[in-house]
Amino acid sequence: MSGEGILQLFGFLLPAVVTGVVAFHFFKLHTKNEEGRRRFLLHKDTQKNTLPIRLQAYERMALFLERIAIASLVVRVAPKSSDKNAYEALLIKSIEIEFDHNLSQQIYMTDECWNIIKAAKSATVQMIRKAAMSQTDSADKLREDILTQTMEKDSPSATALSFVKKEIGNLW
Repeated sequence: MSGEGILQLFGFLLPAVVTGVVAFHFFKLHTKNEEGRRRFLLHKDTQKNTLPIRLQAYERMALFLERIAIASLVVRVAPKSSDKNAYEALLIKSIEIEFDHNLSQQIYMTDECWNIIKAAKSATVQMIRKAAMSQTDSADKLREDILTQTMEKDSPSATALSFVKKEIGNLW
């Protein structure tokens, strides 16, 4: 083959190779775009199904935090006897039962939110135990002492509830 034949063969081959490379690039780009679109649609569908469940979990935890707020708890759980230790145990048991009832909601929340809710529960229990260490002699007096102590400080439940509200706002 002469130099002119090789040049002519190269002249025919070059446009075919360029066309092949451009076609390959566009095919690869189209495939990547299609995969991204499918992933987006799957994520959107998943969000549509899970968002109501997640909101319900946050709602239940907000209710839990409201129910263990000291003022609410002491009003709702009345002493059954005049023994302050029995009343302390009753309050703590009420908190633990509420918490156990809502334990499964943690799978729908962030770890940070769940840890704050657990910390609020623990802080509330500690506040009750601290008030019970006082020199009170009856359950009714303990009830008053617990309420008096909580009037001076921010409630752990209120702090956790504000975090839950902030996290729900981030879902949108």
